Amino acid sequence: MVPVGPELISPRSARVAAARRLAKRNFRGKERLFLAEGPQAVREAAAHQGGGLVELFATVEAAERYADIVGEARAVGARVHLAAEDVIADISTTVTPQGLVGVCRFLDTPFEDILAARPKLVAVLAHVRDPGNAGTVLRCADAAGAEAVVLTDASVDLYNPKAVRASVGSLFHLPVAVGVPVEEAIERLKGAGVRILAADGAGDHDLDEELDEGTMGGPTAWVFGNEAWGLPEETRALADAVVRVPIHGRAESLNLATAAAVCLYASARAQRARGGCRSVTQS
Repeated sequence: MVPVGPELISPRSARVAAARRLAKRNFRGKERLFLAEGPQAVREAAAHQGGGLVELFATVEAAERYADIVGEARAVGARVHLAAEDVIADISTTVTPQGLVGVCRFLDTPFEDILAARPKLVAVLAHVRDPGNAGTVLRCADAAGAEAVVLTDASVDLYNPKAVRASVGSLFHLPVAVGVPVEEAIERLKGAGVRILAADGAGDHDLDEELDEGTMGGPTAWVFGNEAWGLPEETRALADAVVRVPIHGRAESLNLATAAAVCLYASARAQRARGGCRSVTQS
């Protein structure tokens, strides 16, 4: 059981008011802080090497249930506030809060640092406006072993609460660059020796054929567009190939996150096959 520790924080506390304001983008940008809700996100924030977790609000019940997470938060120097359920509900952006809300530092990585690391697999989100899609693609990229994600300047805020929740902690696992113009992202990745594949349902190249022809074993960046209208022609024209995921059944299409998962895993498998840039002789 977690020691009771400090008194329950007042709903009128300046700390509560400051946390509540982080639901709005302009306040997040000004303070360079964002909210992470629930045990999984808070655990990953506390474990982040960059010291992601600054502050933790927890109900007494949640503090007892997730005593290990509260202990990790305290161990990394985060301020822990016990709060009544109505205070957590006031700070939270979810319908059914889980009793833990963390305040975290911004985590984005300079694009130059991503390029310097010579990534083998990158997801570029161009014109992706839906925060749930953005967070889910980030999660897919993490699961597929990508080294980085790039959100272009026309995409959603990385720290939107819905995007943070949809990433299910993956936001804390891999470098993410934000605000990069799509043209710059593509040209500089090309300059770093990365092949650019634009994912589009009307692409001239078929993903199955790309795999069969053995063209996907090298460093690759997948560019994903807006789910409603796809990629603009000028963005498609910058890619080395525009690739469609084949539809073998009767479905009209795949949603963005599902298509991203298929594409990223196809690259991950090709890169780990014999002759790929992550062959069995490489880490």
